[in-house]
Amino acid sequence: MSAMIFVSVGTQLPFDRLISAMDQWSGNHPDYSVFAQIGESQYAPKNMAFEKNLSISEYTDCFNKASLVVSHAGMGTIITALESQKPLIIMPREFSRSEHRNDHQVATAEKFSHFDLIDVVEDTASLFDAIDSAMKSAGEKTSPRLEVSGALIQAIESVIDSA
Repeated sequence: MSAMIFVSVGTQLPFDRLISAMDQWSGNHPDYSVFAQIGESQYAPKNMAFEKNLSISEYTDCFNKASLVVSHAGMGTIITALESQKPLIIMPREFSRSEHRNDHQVATAEKFSHFDLIDVVEDTASLFDAIDSAMKSAGEKTSPRLEVSGALIQAIESVIDSA
């Protein structure tokens, strides 16, 4: 198993739609290693390794080992992916599906969708297509390095920690 996919849904809310879709993809692609941080998901994956929550060092280790990251539209994950030039597939949580309090993740994903290393998907079929495409072209995409100041990262972490 040469490629590892890391899935992250954050710690605030469950995201069963993404976790169950990734579990299905993983079951159909046993040659790939998939590890998920599933938060408070009610869905228990059967085909991929997972933990509800990870320490910062565990999260960083998984992120760094991954060939591809699949995530909700969390700013921390987006910034980390851009800084490290890591391919990222974003499936934003949707208010209409009761996955979040509003549609800010849809707006966030839309704002970052123009970056070469970021694919935004809305459903399981487009998620599967994006993963298959990303795994075939691993290492081909490049994007200008995004410099993020330490102060900005601290401000974002402060907002996340206070939520």
